[in-house]
Amino acid sequence: MNSWLDQLHGNSAAFPPAVTAVKLAVALAIGLLIGFERQWSLKDFGVRTFSLTALLGALTAIISMPVMLMGMLATILLAVLLNVRDIVASRTVEGTTSVALVVTFVLGVLTGDGHMFTSVACAIVATWLLSLKPQFKQFAGGVKAAEIRSAILLGLFAFVIWPLLPNRYVDPWKLLQPREAWVTVVVVACIGFVNYILLRIYGRRGVTFTAILGGLVNSTAAAAELSASLPAAGLVSQTVRAVQLTSLAMFLRNAVLLVLLGRAAVQFAVLPLLAMMAIAAYFAFRHREIEADPKELELHLASPVSLRKVSNFGLLFLAIQIIGTLAVRWLGDSGVLLISVIGGTVSSASTTAAAANLLAEGNITALQVGTATVLTSIASTAMNLPIVRRHIAVKSIMREIVLATVLQAVAGITILFCERWFLR
Repeated sequence: MNSWLDQLHGNSAAFPPAVTAVKLAVALAIGLLIGFERQWSLKDFGVRTFSLTALLGALTAIISMPVMLMGMLATILLAVLLNVRDIVASRTVEGTTSVALVVTFVLGVLTGDGHMFTSVACAIVATWLLSLKPQFKQFAGGVKAAEIRSAILLGLFAFVIWPLLPNRYVDPWKLLQPREAWVTVVVVACIGFVNYILLRIYGRRGVTFTAILGGLVNSTAAAAELSASLPAAGLVSQTVRAVQLTSLAMFLRNAVLLVLLGRAAVQFAVLPLLAMMAIAAYFAFRHREIEADPKELELHLASPVSLRKVSNFGLLFLAIQIIGTLAVRWLGDSGVLLISVIGGTVSSASTTAAAANLLAEGNITALQVGTATVLTSIASTAMNLPIVRRHIAVKSIMREIVLATVLQAVAGITILFCERWFLR
């Protein structure tokens, strides 16, 4: 009996039953995943076609390269015939489904070759992209030329300019290392652009979403525009909540920058930032209102990625970094504190990024970077006060915003002082 079973399964090392079964099962799962999405989208090619295509890819990869190439050719011909039929019948082209079919075959081939992670990850991403057609269509309908240029510039900055920059200090005082500094600028620009895209998609869902997403892009600009637009929309009572949510988002963004660029300093900044976030969240929750007919709000913040804005940010970042380095050399801790406060009045993101970069170069300690991040965040929230005061004349509202800002500053500085005292 055992010899008969051995002959049935075969003795070829290329086809071990357990491994082959796993490969075919994964290929089938990939085909089912993509196929169900196409079936749900009411396409002619659905679950069965995509499942069989994935299995075909896996089987041809196991057999030989010539057979795999024949399978690829057959899949492409099937996609072409699908488009020819649709052109004749309805003057439309099923381009997305055709490409998805070819991608499914390639993922099956990868599975047959044993590349499980790559094939499964790509299948999930492909299905996600296919399912987002309504969102992409809605977003693309409102895309502006400036936003397209922003995306192109971001790619230019990250993949063209960065490799051309020297990876060494270019001055005898060891103040400027262009490639390392440019990486930081690009990271901050990417974070700002992603937040801007989220604001464009979700930024009209009431005060909460608008304030948080606007604060992630530019907290000062968001607070200024919200304090001007809320009274005009009859929502002046929501000003405290909106301003505090922009501050909360700014604290969170600076914490994320610190995690990405200066992880060693996170332990010194996390408690003060969390305390300030908790105070901002408390005041936002305290002044919440449930409206029977909520009004849409829209922030008209410009894209953070443009030649002028990235240049200004880069120059500001370099200035803070150079002045910060010199201040540390000449003044020690006092120099870091001074530069943090001054930088926060202009851009807390630039100051946080510059401090983290100085840490990476070994010019300041992690404790100094954590302190700089907290102080620059406090300075940024303080800058909201005169801006909001220009638009809001209600004393009770301004009193609440001032109280929240003072409590945030006291909490942050107190925790910083305790950390510096006990961590000496």
